[in-house]
Amino acid sequence: MHSAKSDTGLKRPHNEDSFVVDPELGLYVVCDGMGGSNAGEIASALAVEAIRTHLTEAANNPDLPLIGPRDPTMSAAANRLASAIRAANEIILRESWTRPDYEGMGTTVVAARLSEEMLAIAHVGDSRLYLIRNAAIHALTTDHSWVAEQILKGVMTEEEAERSPRRNIVTRALGVDSHVEVELTEVPVKSWDLLLLCSDGLTRGVRPNDILHVLSGSDDIPALSDRLIAMANEAGGDDNTTVVVVALRNALHTGLWERLKQRFVA
Repeated sequence: MHSAKSDTGLKRPHNEDSFVVDPELGLYVVCDGMGGSNAGEIASALAVEAIRTHLTEAANNPDLPLIGPRDPTMSAAANRLASAIRAANEIILRESWTRPDYEGMGTTVVAARLSEEMLAIAHVGDSRLYLIRNAAIHALTTDHSWVAEQILKGVMTEEEAERSPRRNIVTRALGVDSHVEVELTEVPVKSWDLLLLCSDGLTRGVRPNDILHVLSGSDDIPALSDRLIAMANEAGGDDNTTVVVVALRNALHTGLWERLKQRFVA
């Protein structure tokens, strides 16, 4: 079960975010386009479509070559997700070369791929993925941004980062260079977990504990994305906001039961 919504916000003239939800592929993606007049919305739309297309092609052809290096510590599903993001990077770069008004466009990406009881996560930039479990919220991604680097170095506090005029500067993005460094990880998931993928339009004004309060306070999954968008706008609506909420509920148990039936009934 899932819900998703994207909103322009209160200050921007148009929406440069894009998302894709494809339960058959177990795929959930949020992209936040950059470039303003340089077609950030084009970059984010190209990215989500390229990622879904690459994974669809791989599902139909398991021998489809990976784009970029294989990480031997990660599963085939995770490596394929990273390959899809590299494919998106190539497509955005190629399009930016074709038209002067596309020059300089780029996008962040956070992508999750659910495969049985494992979640593969790949991200570039400052769009985020959170796991909500047992009334606690856990960030499963770390921002690739200038202020995040300063916090890690110990030269800036989180409060200072929130006020910094450089808080919007990302240090990695798709469409910037022919080589993109994709951060890849995997985590086990459980039934009744909640996942939240979001652009920084949400996290810029809404604190994680407030997000947790909303996501823990209702089982009405379709309403959760509406409420999160409303909170971002209530906090100022300075940016586009996109949220994808995924409730794992009984899906994992169902998958396990199907595998057991195939094992013992066949």
